[in-house]
Amino acid sequence: MSFSSKVKEELYRHVSTARHCQLAELAAILHFCGSIGSGKEGTFLQIRAENALVVRKSFTLLQKTFNISTETKVQREENGSGYFLTVSDPGTGRRILQSTRFLDSDGRLVSGLREPVSRMIIKNACCQRAFLRGAFLSAGSMSDPEKGYHLELVCGLLTQALQIRELLLGFEIEARIVRRKKYFVVYIKEGAGISDFLNVTEAHVALMEFENSRVVRDVRNTVNRRVNCETANIAKTVNAAARQVEDILWLQQRYGLENLPEGLRQMAQVRLEHPDAPLKELGAYLDPPVGKSGVNHRLRKLCELAESIRS
Repeated sequence: MSFSSKVKEELYRHVSTARHCQLAELAAILHFCGSIGSGKEGTFLQIRAENALVVRKSFTLLQKTFNISTETKVQREENGSGYFLTVSDPGTGRRILQSTRFLDSDGRLVSGLREPVSRMIIKNACCQRAFLRGAFLSAGSMSDPEKGYHLELVCGLLTQALQIRELLLGFEIEARIVRRKKYFVVYIKEGAGISDFLNVTEAHVALMEFENSRVVRDVRNTVNRRVNCETANIAKTVNAAARQVEDILWLQQRYGLENLPEGLRQMAQVRLEHPDAPLKELGAYLDPPVGKSGVNHRLRKLCELAESIRS
């Protein structure tokens, strides 16, 4: 099971105790997966999704909020591409849409199911959490935290995406919107933002697993950076030492070390005797001992002298 599926499994099992939060989550599912159709018996309300958990959660919410389980059916489509739930009684469907603020008190459609939901249904912070929970269950996905950080919600309209982003900003979660073919995708790419999202939607088990993976990944990256840095420093030191030895040998053959000032002559001899030693260690071999900066200064003088004679 993918990490995204684990998150949805946990969100499916989490059912708010407050009716207003249950309605907010149901509104999110209707917003992304609901449709109003007409048949021989009149209008009907239907929820269709590729993930069976969405339809099962809808069934649970309808049971708890309206006690109408006998009037709903959860079925799999004939081609096996998804699942659907149908509320066939027009009066019951109208009652559901009025409670989720898609219809007004006179039974008129306030806005299409894909238009932004009423602010009244998500006016409380707890209802906003429930709405985001239903939105992710219906239209969200996220990558495995061991491979990367990416969470997204796919919206059919820009107005949908803007409302989701606004809700996320209310919880101080930064999200961006990008167009992907005919859809608008709200996405989060920061590990901290995804962690906050899981906390807001109350997927606490998934949050702990995500944080564990995040810590392991961050430690691994830190270790790799340090190893790469040390490797680069070692390579730099070895290359510098090789150039110093090459210049000193050239001076020995073409100029003569005995012609060097005492400090430079002693430095040249110590470097030849200890070609792999770091600067601090070289300074300890000198008499009197010299610090790292002093050793670096003398070696630079030797290299400059060799270069000047070559040219």
